[in-house]
Amino acid sequence: MAPTTSVWKLMWREVCRDKLAFVGLVLFVAIVLTVYIWALVIDESAAAVVNIRMRQQPPSASHILGTDSAGRDMLTQLVLSARNSFNIAFIVTIGGAVIGILFGLIAGFYGKHVDNILMRLLDFIGMVPGIMLIIVFVATIPNYTVFAFALMMILIFSWQDTARIIRVKALQQRGLDYVSASKTLGTPNPVIVFREVLPNLVSIIVSNVTISMAANMGVETGLTFLGFGLPFGSPSLGRLVHYARTPTNMLERPWLWLPAALLIIIMMLCINFVGQALNRVADAKKRRG
Repeated sequence: MAPTTSVWKLMWREVCRDKLAFVGLVLFVAIVLTVYIWALVIDESAAAVVNIRMRQQPPSASHILGTDSAGRDMLTQLVLSARNSFNIAFIVTIGGAVIGILFGLIAGFYGKHVDNILMRLLDFIGMVPGIMLIIVFVATIPNYTVFAFALMMILIFSWQDTARIIRVKALQQRGLDYVSASKTLGTPNPVIVFREVLPNLVSIIVSNVTISMAANMGVETGLTFLGFGLPFGSPSLGRLVHYARTPTNMLERPWLWLPAALLIIIMMLCINFVGQALNRVADAKKRRG
């Protein structure tokens, strides 16, 4: 476990050394914790109540971010929307990482016919138009859940790039001396893969997963903005940004969409800064390896 521990220390040191990455990490954690803790104390039933008399009110002391077209408090909607979008991003990123890592490790470590079969399968899946599949899924299944939408994104989008990267690294690792020595000692292949090869790929995995999170968040908000994302009635950052589709809201009611758009931009920048710092650690290990 020593190599893994040293890699975590290197990643933390690199993030602390990069001021933008450190600020981005602190801001990201602060926003995520604030959103989830705040969402726990919100009465979602009360937040969904329509109040026509208060519709599209500008920011005021009683409604800091104003109200939407149904008279609902926009600050509450922003918190609930951010929580749902974060849930999708985390579920899709973690689920896709697990599938991609397993797929890539098996293909790269075993090689030959196993690698050939799995890569042809990956090539076939890569030719499938993912966006179109999600649109068909949303159009044909009217009562799908948030989990079903996240599962669809995992199966289509989030694991393929990870699988290709891990496969290449596993191919490199399988020819190194420590793998040959373990095989000579009679160590089972699954043990070699998960106890010895996987720890040496930690920096690459963390870097890739971090950047994938930003991409997954962007895909979810983009699909919801277009009307093919989370189920109707589920708050989402993409649904709030959707208010900007009309010139009147764009120019005269910026409180409807601007906070959500700024939150998306801030989260993307935070993840990107941290991802760049982690990527430098992965590149350094790659040059040494």
